[in-house]
Amino acid sequence: MVLNDYLADKSHIEWYVPSKADVAVFEAVFHPPLANLCHALRWYSHITSYEKEKASLSGVKKALGKYGPANVADTTESGATDSKDNDDDIDHFGSEEEDESEEAKR
Repeated sequence: MVLNDYLADKSHIEWYVPSKADVAVFEAVFHPPLANLCHALRWYSHITSYEKEKASLSGVKKALGKYGPANVADTTESGATDSKDNDDDIDHFGSEEEDESEEAKR
C-alpha cells in the first residue's frame, strides 16, 4: 500500500504536525488500515484523535493527488479523456504493481 510506504519514515502527510493535508488523506481512507499496514494504521489512529480539531488545523486543503509520492496521480482534475482511465473507483493508495504498470505505459 502506497500510504503505508509513504508514512514509513513520516509522522504526517506534509509536516511534523497534523495539518489539512492529513485531513484530506484521512477523508479519502474509508476505514482503518489493516493491522499489517502498521505505519498507515498508526497515522490513522493518530489523526482520529484530532476529530474535534480538524477544522482548525493549519495548512491548505488541496486535491488528494497533490500529496504523497509523485507517482500518485490525481485523475479527478487531470481532464483525462481515455475511458479506461476515468474510473469512478479511483484508488489513490493502491498497490505498487498498478503504479509500476502506469509508469511503464508512460
